[in-house]
Amino acid sequence: MTGSIGPVRLEPNQPRHFYRGGGSIAGLRGLPVTTEFGPEDWVGSTTTRFGHDLAGLSSLPDGTLLRDAVAADPVSWLGTEHVAAFGSDTALLVKLLDPAQRLPVHCHPDNSFAAKHFGCRHGKTEAWIVVGTSGRGSAVHIGFRQDVDAATVEQWVRGQDRTAMLGALNTIPVAPGDAVFVPAGLPHAIDGGVFLVELQQPTDFSITLEWRGFLDDPDSWHLGLGGEVALRCVDRSGWSVDRLSSLIRHTADRRTGVVELIGNTDFFRADRLHTDSPVEMDPSFAVLVVLEGTGRLRAEHGGTTELRKGDTLVLPHSAGQATVDGGAVAVRCRPPAPKGGT
Repeated sequence: MTGSIGPVRLEPNQPRHFYRGGGSIAGLRGLPVTTEFGPEDWVGSTTTRFGHDLAGLSSLPDGTLLRDAVAADPVSWLGTEHVAAFGSDTALLVKLLDPAQRLPVHCHPDNSFAAKHFGCRHGKTEAWIVVGTSGRGSAVHIGFRQDVDAATVEQWVRGQDRTAMLGALNTIPVAPGDAVFVPAGLPHAIDGGVFLVELQQPTDFSITLEWRGFLDDPDSWHLGLGGEVALRCVDRSGWSVDRLSSLIRHTADRRTGVVELIGNTDFFRADRLHTDSPVEMDPSFAVLVVLEGTGRLRAEHGGTTELRKGDTLVLPHSAGQATVDGGAVAVRCRPPAPKGGT
């Protein structure tokens, strides 16, 4: 079937994780903290946690899984051009990420590695939109500062030498408004207190190089591939300051209606919307995260939706042309445009 579906407000969706966090998610949403281990809110998710059947999937207000709703009517949710390019795959996963402790050093496979070893079209390139920071020295750690040979990485992982692993990475201080693009394969970690809207390809493939003190099963770090195979996905090349600069945008001082946050749109698209004046949005599947203030979303098909800080919504393509106004600040997350699209 094909029809018009309006914007849908989503409830929190925080599957239990191995690390602590979630306080800033609760604060943004204006809700009490209900779990110590809820550092990730999977928004508009049709993706499950690795090894799970349902954990991670978003539900619509009537209890239907978004995954099932999209599969039943992909054209209404995603649009004809998207379906021609990706089928019923949304090609997007959005999270609110709020670690209360430093994340372990880890990395993610690229498309070719995921296709070969997991039978999946998507690897896990991701991007971080910094929403808030707490504590001193809030930073992310990305990419080895110089080339590292395979034997050295294998030795670090075998001995769980977290000092060497973390020390080999570039430490990048971050602040609200920063956006960091993280290609698949790039080893990275995130300090506790760095609150993000994270966009990524829709998988849960993580090679956890620093597993001791984080994972209960010491063999789970390689996702069943074996250490030798898993480590082949690691980008061991050196990332200079100049090379890293191509991945980072500082946008806090930009207050135009639409602020483009990510330069590389081959994997997903993200904009920050400032709606003191009306902002027009073309039809597209999208996830909207309201960061500040209140406003209104008027959709061609779906009427008017009142917005407030902490709201998360999924916008189907069939909602049509839409306008946001009223003063809210929001992040709009979209899949990559089908080739030839915008």
